Amino acid sequence: MSTLANQLVVAEREEVARGIRLLLAKPLITERGDAAAFDIVRRRKEPLAKWFDYTCGWSLVVEPRRGYARLAKVRSTADGSRPARRLRSGRAPFDRRRYVLLCVTAAELLAVPVTTIGLLADRVVRATTADPALPSLDTAGRAERMAFVDVLKLLESFGVLTALDGATESFVESADAKVLYRVDATLVMRLPAAPIGPSRLSVPPEEVPLRFEELLAQLVRESRYGGGAIPADPAAGEPAAGSETQRNLWLRHSVLRRLFDDPVLYRDDLTDDELAYVASPTGRQILRRSVEQAGFVLEERAEGFLLVDVDSLATDTMFPDDSSTAKVAALLVLEQIQDAAGGATPEQLVAIGSGLLRRFPRWAKAYQSEDGAKRLADDAVSVLCDFGLAHRVGGRTVLRPAAFRYRVTGTTTKAQKSDGDTAAPAAASAEVEGVSP
Repeated sequence: MSTLANQLVVAEREEVARGIRLLLAKPLITERGDAAAFDIVRRRKEPLAKWFDYTCGWSLVVEPRRGYARLAKVRSTADGSRPARRLRSGRAPFDRRRYVLLCVTAAELLAVPVTTIGLLADRVVRATTADPALPSLDTAGRAERMAFVDVLKLLESFGVLTALDGATESFVESADAKVLYRVDATLVMRLPAAPIGPSRLSVPPEEVPLRFEELLAQLVRESRYGGGAIPADPAAGEPAAGSETQRNLWLRHSVLRRLFDDPVLYRDDLTDDELAYVASPTGRQILRRSVEQAGFVLEERAEGFLLVDVDSLATDTMFPDDSSTAKVAALLVLEQIQDAAGGATPEQLVAIGSGLLRRFPRWAKAYQSEDGAKRLADDAVSVLCDFGLAHRVGGRTVLRPAAFRYRVTGTTTKAQKSDGDTAAPAAASAEVEGVSP
């Protein structure tokens, strides 16, 4: 093989690996939003689609003319750690009201290629008024208009809506604001990743709260694994019995989905069959080859597996990170509960939160209230749980093995005031340990 041919092979391998990691971080990539990333995915769509189908059982659709690539990630269990977020200062997660408006608005967009913000709001008002299970959208209220704008801004970020004239934010100040949109109805239909559409379940609204867990399990039912693949145990995500081939396919996908999508994969969280698959020669070979093809570095310890992306392409959110108060607090809380035998009690966490607020009196202004210490501790623990560094057991917060990778080396603060008060910590730095706990 010539030198040029070798270089082309290496270039393709590197681009496929880069494309995998880009799609893992952002399952919807648009040409308008990230032209360079979309170009890689467009050019390498065939090997990328084959890798995701074989490794994780996920489908990848690339539409070069429409300018988007959509990876449909399917999980066997619900995961609320990555909510939709408001694209404003603070990036607060969507609440129930905004999710309802998101679903109704997306449904109404299917009927119109072009619309205005006023006409779209009217359609949503009529749709919510006609459904007895939904509270009607009231555009006379500023809070309602703000929720509606949060939904529209999210759809704009997806590429579903394109503002041709006017600014979406203007609707917050006045319901008479003029904004003209172009709608990509095809992309609207690509947004849901669940294999089964909710409308196909045909469940009376009054039964939804009573059968919620069952309905969630049915939405992610995948027939390719046999027996309808209705989970026998929704918590474990195990499918109903199928053929031996289907069972092995499920084991491969269930393990590798979590390996590539979660911060840490612990052996304690795997079923006996999944552990046996990972320990088998075939399973280990597939796991290691898939990791190499994606351009990750595999850390395999007695406790589990962790993937390191040295380029941080596949990382949608980072830890340690000083981008938010909760993440800084999480690292400081982690340090203080590492030696807590049996985990930290809620009272101990509140005491830690109080200590941090006293230590940095000008920091975390949103938490400077009567219940601020508790909220700070709760948010910090949520960060640790989302990153697989802790979990709650019997009311206590218990660190998991990956947490012991981190050791706080110092906090960076702004200059002290003349009265001696310490300003807010600008960052908390950590050292990653290179040994297993």
